[in-house]
Amino acid sequence: MAPLFPALFLLLAADETAGLDALMKRLIGVFTTAEREAADPVSPDQAIYQGAIPGMLRGLDPHSIFFDAAQFEQLKELEKSTRKGFGSVVSVLPGRVIFLQTLPGTPSARSGISAGDEILVMNGIPLAGLEMDQLVELLSQSRQQQARLDVRRPGNARLLTFVLTPEEVAAPAVDRAFLLRPDAGYVRIANFETETGPQLQKAIDLLGGDNLKALVIDLRNNPGGVLPAALDVSSLFLPPGTRLLTIRGRSKEPEEVTVAGKAKPYSFPIGVLINGKSASAAEIVAGAIQDHDRGAILGEPSFGKGLVQSVYPLSSGAGLALTTAYYYTPSGRSIQRPLEGGQLDRATPGTPQEYKTAKGRVVRGGGGIQPDEMVYPEPVTPFRAVMEGSGILTTYATQFTLKNKVDDQFEVSPSLLNDLQVFLSESKIRPSLAEWSREREWISSRLKQEIFNQALGVEKGDEVEMRRDPVVRRALGLLGIE
Repeated sequence: MAPLFPALFLLLAADETAGLDALMKRLIGVFTTAEREAADPVSPDQAIYQGAIPGMLRGLDPHSIFFDAAQFEQLKELEKSTRKGFGSVVSVLPGRVIFLQTLPGTPSARSGISAGDEILVMNGIPLAGLEMDQLVELLSQSRQQQARLDVRRPGNARLLTFVLTPEEVAAPAVDRAFLLRPDAGYVRIANFETETGPQLQKAIDLLGGDNLKALVIDLRNNPGGVLPAALDVSSLFLPPGTRLLTIRGRSKEPEEVTVAGKAKPYSFPIGVLINGKSASAAEIVAGAIQDHDRGAILGEPSFGKGLVQSVYPLSSGAGLALTTAYYYTPSGRSIQRPLEGGQLDRATPGTPQEYKTAKGRVVRGGGGIQPDEMVYPEPVTPFRAVMEGSGILTTYATQFTLKNKVDDQFEVSPSLLNDLQVFLSESKIRPSLAEWSREREWISSRLKQEIFNQALGVEKGDEVEMRRDPVVRRALGLLGIE
């Protein structure tokens, strides 16, 4: 009977001229008739909680959600939960999971797991036959409870068994910070939490602070987080009193949020990187930087999630997550992309799609943040797809690091590339001479990255990747850094 009830509510709501009392009487009348005459028994919980109320909320927007008592209790538990894990970084390939790094003091490190170890069986489930999404799900589940791993170690004939118990693992919001060039820094903000602002300021100061000539701020794949963190980050680059955003909703007057009077912002040029997975707080920061002409925004259009969600407890332990307002950039652009059938969607045809920055530059509206310059990631050629999908570079790096000492001055030599080419041939990967020559620079960089991942840690490997990244390189060019 469930499909009947969303339609039931839409039927009631169709008459917009009817008063609330009349609509409620009609709702009760329809429910009474269905309860008496329907072929199957009608559950009040199913009719109201799963039908009428969700049907009403779907008419508002996709993000307003009703929670019954059990769901609302689960939501509150999730908000209180802490992040747990084993403290390791792994490379996930079809049918394969290889350890790249174990973090000091974590369950993985204490157990003796090493970079290059490969998980063959997890909790009795062989990994060889699993697809990528199945592997990711299995790894996610394993972090919630004790896990038994059967592991193959390079150079060791017998399998090793480890039993790991997940613990709370610190995951910094600013998870990467290093120099791309002398006096040109790079920072990556993974999410916006309470300590994101202080972590970012500390990272910048360690890189050189006010002495930096440029800074690249990577917000790609950043899903957002809490609003105060976005304001803290913006305040590191914009002067006191600068408007950061406006919050507009139907139930209250518009609220303008500005940089605090005690802010002492940095003055060096900045480039901000975004993509289709940059959302919410990440978009607030990018929008404020762009509208005040404080820096260049590069990459791809952001996700477009700029709504205020308020959670209200209801009677009988139920709850309601309701969209109550929207975020607007300083120039007046809505960050939220139009919601089909929602208020923003209905208002869009009559609203201008071009806005002006503080210096008069035209920026596009319509939801999300449009970059000042579109720059795309490296293309995946057929050769690169084979190399990445097979995990061959990770395997080769594992063997290399077992036999060779690596420091941060290491470079991939022509003789090492020749040896890799032989290794690939033995693995039935035989690119043509033209293909090998065309991809030689990429192969050198990726091999160096994989060797650094295992010998020096993933942070060092990421440095290699970012120096190869076309979006980062273009940002440096726009900032005048060669």
